[in-house]
Amino acid sequence: MPPLPSGNDHAGTTPVSADEERWLIPSVISLAQLNLLERENILEARRWLFGPRKKLSAAELLDHLFVRELHRRMFRRVWRWAGKFRDIELNLGVPTSEITPRLAGLLGDTLAWIEFETYPIDEICIRLHHGLVVIHPWRNGNGRHARLLADRLAVALGRPTFTWGGGADLTATGETRIQYLAALRSADAGDIVSLVRFARA
Repeated sequence: MPPLPSGNDHAGTTPVSADEERWLIPSVISLAQLNLLERENILEARRWLFGPRKKLSAAELLDHLFVRELHRRMFRRVWRWAGKFRDIELNLGVPTSEITPRLAGLLGDTLAWIEFETYPIDEICIRLHHGLVVIHPWRNGNGRHARLLADRLAVALGRPTFTWGGGADLTATGETRIQYLAALRSADAGDIVSLVRFARA
């Protein structure tokens, strides 16, 4: 199989390296084909997650096994590492040794925010999303997983899914992704408001 195009697009995406090709399940000859396969798998996972028979509570959604199962469902037809915490250090995220305790802490905090109504519901969901992006538990798909989980938690708490900047493809380079990354950086600095506004734009 020819090597996949790699290299950082300077928009915050994790490049697919030649070393990562060995983790691909299907035969992929281009990055465009890989993107299509991932999109199809994620749509399948979304249908599973929002199915009419899926009556999921916040506690069920915020269980660490469910969080892993969601990622597995999103990428299981594409990547062998789907649903498995990354075992490599990246330029983003916490050290691998901190993934499990940091995730447990985030999920516990989110449950407490819900129970004690610490923040408005939208903000709770966005704080969960931001916390997942900061931890960066997976080799790839962190933002997509965090957004999908935040969407489902919002629905479980009686709110509609987020628009995430009007429904643009946040994996593609463009003005909406630039705004998204700027809002994430603001959240990193302690200002969650921009990210909440972006998510409902």
